[in-house]
Amino acid sequence: MNLTPLTALSSVDGRYAGRTQELRPICSEYGLIHRRLIVEIRWFQALATHPGIPELPPLSEQANDFLDTLIDGFDETAATRVKQIEAVTNHDVKAVEYYLKERFAEIPELDGCAEFLHFACTSEDINNLSYALMVKDLHETVMSSWFRQVDRTLAALVRTHAAQPMLSRTHGQTASPTTLGKELGNVLQRLRRQANAMSEQELLGKINGAVGNFNAHVAAYPELDWPALAREFVESLGLYWNPWTTQIEPHDWMAELFHSLMRYHTILIDLCRDIWAYISIGYFRQKTVEGEIGSSTMPHKVNPIDFENAEGNLGVANALLDHLASKLPVSRWQRDLTDSTVLRVIGTAYGHSLVSLSSLLKGLSKLEVDAERLAADLEVSWEVLAEPIQTVMRRYGIENPYEQLKALTRGKRITADDLHAFIEGLDLPDDVRRELHQLTPAGYTGNAAQMAASID
Repeated sequence: MNLTPLTALSSVDGRYAGRTQELRPICSEYGLIHRRLIVEIRWFQALATHPGIPELPPLSEQANDFLDTLIDGFDETAATRVKQIEAVTNHDVKAVEYYLKERFAEIPELDGCAEFLHFACTSEDINNLSYALMVKDLHETVMSSWFRQVDRTLAALVRTHAAQPMLSRTHGQTASPTTLGKELGNVLQRLRRQANAMSEQELLGKINGAVGNFNAHVAAYPELDWPALAREFVESLGLYWNPWTTQIEPHDWMAELFHSLMRYHTILIDLCRDIWAYISIGYFRQKTVEGEIGSSTMPHKVNPIDFENAEGNLGVANALLDHLASKLPVSRWQRDLTDSTVLRVIGTAYGHSLVSLSSLLKGLSKLEVDAERLAADLEVSWEVLAEPIQTVMRRYGIENPYEQLKALTRGKRITADDLHAFIEGLDLPDDVRRELHQLTPAGYTGNAAQMAASID
């Protein structure tokens, strides 16, 4: 059976293949091989420019152009050749080195110094930098765009519905009103905090040999300042240098990043569940799509499937990210290989993230606010005004205000007339009494509208 989206084991390569194609050049085996090739070539070039390594003279313009072409022209044919070599070596990083030696043979200048490929490196020197480049590209070229789409979509909803009154439901019970825009603004600000944390995350890398001490480097060139060269090289890749490692870069930065993404996802799970519930009580309607079916037996249904799909995939993504974050920083002594296989699910975790984000955005685009339903809920919830009335009573020294309002309202549905009669019996200045009479559930939203309108 051929591998196609129909026969794929993973849903992100099967059912949802169309939603995850942005990730394939980055997180696939192809993407990993490409980044290994980049690191190997750039390290070779860095060594060639260093005056302390006379056996590897500066490269000619022709040689450097050829090396750049190997990077820029890397394609599936090249990746397939690497895999063919790996089938013999049974070592994925060594296969990249051998592939490059094959290509170096095309240029006499490079062929003569091919042994400086992978010089003093352990496989993890190449891998940690390759995965760091993968995650860097993943966030800069894919995820940041999706985060911006979510941000723009929610910000537009916040502004549009900044002043739309809405009954709050703390503990599922009627509570002090808010506005729809303010509630969505709460979510947006939480998401922005996590997105900002991800954008500021330092992505670390190392290239210091078999146990992190430049052992082989110093043996070959004891006078050379290897830490300085390593730092310069790592930073030239757009990464932060980590000088304190064993054979592996300890992956703490990955755990930090994945935990931030998990928190971002968790906030979205919270949003999906709230919107699902608001749809169920009629605060939102969903635009119908011609040809779509909500139920195989109940024709009337317009199910909140986009939010359900988003919630489910967010959960799967978080499960994988949680394992990555808890496992990757743990390694037996100076090195074990358990991280190697685990790192390969990064693309799967991010695939489920993309599926969820696309579903969420689709769901948000189909929402329509039922202002009449929101207003009706407020109109039958006059008991929520017990809070401002008893607070004003406190200001003017009326005894037991909380207890009086509790006796009037707790567990009861009361009307405007009930409240107005209560207000009439209070020993308050006339102007204050008039102001309390003018209170309505829909007008009792504090500064919610102003806060929502301030969202940029």
